[in-house]
Amino acid sequence: MEIDTIGIDLGKTVFHLVGLNVAGEVVVRRKFSRLQLLRFTANLRVRLIGMESCGGSHFLGRSLREQGHEVRLMPAQYVKPYVKTNKNDYIDAEAIAEAVGRANMRFVPIKSDEQLDMQSLHRVRDRWVARRTSVINQIRGLLLERGITFRKGRRHAAASLPAALEDADNRLSGLLRMLLAQLQGELRQLQSQIDDSDALIAKAAGEHEPCRRLMAIPGIGPLTATAVAASIGNGSEFRKGRSFAAWLGLVPKQESTGGKQKLLGISKRGNHYLRRLFVSGARAVLQCRDKQSAGLSAWLGQLASRVHTNVAAVALANKMARVAWAVLAKSEAYRPPLSAISAEALACN
Repeated sequence: MEIDTIGIDLGKTVFHLVGLNVAGEVVVRRKFSRLQLLRFTANLRVRLIGMESCGGSHFLGRSLREQGHEVRLMPAQYVKPYVKTNKNDYIDAEAIAEAVGRANMRFVPIKSDEQLDMQSLHRVRDRWVARRTSVINQIRGLLLERGITFRKGRRHAAASLPAALEDADNRLSGLLRMLLAQLQGELRQLQSQIDDSDALIAKAAGEHEPCRRLMAIPGIGPLTATAVAASIGNGSEFRKGRSFAAWLGLVPKQESTGGKQKLLGISKRGNHYLRRLFVSGARAVLQCRDKQSAGLSAWLGQLASRVHTNVAAVALANKMARVAWAVLAKSEAYRPPLSAISAEALACN
């Protein structure tokens, strides 16, 4: 019995394994615990081991690589077309084993512990930011029922809430004042946690050379730089910058048929957290486009004159994503685009 490829359907405690031979026939169907699986594969020699990219896949992928195996992770949506019939764990594992051997399959790089640590920090911070917004909205809603309103923005809410609590003429009950005081304490605690995470991210970005190169790109700060580096590493999984932008969901959807091309709005697929960071950075650059380099400022001026601001922001985010990939994949420093006049002068010299 010679096994060529293996597909593993992951679970929390139970793992289903299916092995295929060179002809694509099923020769092994086994169910293991995590420890039993690693013992089984320790002395096994196969060409490929495939798994879906999900919780626990990066740890198991690194463990199997340490045993000398070639391990590849795949997005779950790319495995689904290979499921032939009704769904169960063995059928899923067989589909994974068949999909991993396809030459045109797209794979997810196995992340290091440092990358996972940074992603964990970003995810926890993002949850704190969402919770802070929820607390502010609840404060505004409670006070609105008492005829007290604040200007939009968390800074205005944080600045106006103490005055509302101290005002004896606004007819707030003792119970409501107590609740608002507790919400104010929660808001301060969340802000302190977010500030601490920002400090950790800024320190990590300053110590990581690829992040320092990314931060030279307009609209990319420590938050975006560390998120990009933690998600794609050196960008080697993408053939070009457009593939990275497509993975972020910053390129148009297509409904083309009969040789007629029809482009729609952006696909919004892929990593929504990174897409949000890039678009936010692009909006910041658009607000101060006159302070950018001559080439970028001219390009932004022409773009903003013919399209809506939202469209311009997404277009700039697309451009930023492609530049970020080039900076990582080619290990080069960011070079600001030159204006047409500067380019001609440089060519003449």
